[in-house]
Amino acid sequence: MNINSVFYSSSFKKSVKRYLSQRNKIEKSMLLFMSNPFDASLKTHKLTGKLSPYWSFSIDHHLRVLFEFIDEETVGFIDLGTHEIYK
Repeated sequence: MNINSVFYSSSFKKSVKRYLSQRNKIEKSMLLFMSNPFDASLKTHKLTGKLSPYWSFSIDHHLRVLFEFIDEETVGFIDLGTHEIYK
């Protein structure tokens, strides 16, 4: 599965600016996600509870990307941050 189209929420764009010091790591993980959203190193998983429409993948031990599959080739990036993004 390849992702061909991405939409970025305003909160995602703001969050990326907060983590500019980790830009290379974020870009590398996002490129990997685009080519293989379920690569084992990303730890992609479906969320539950009030966040059940969303999924998440890991940038590193602390950073996560909250996203949704719009269709088979399109995702929407919702937020980027620590586990706090789940609250």
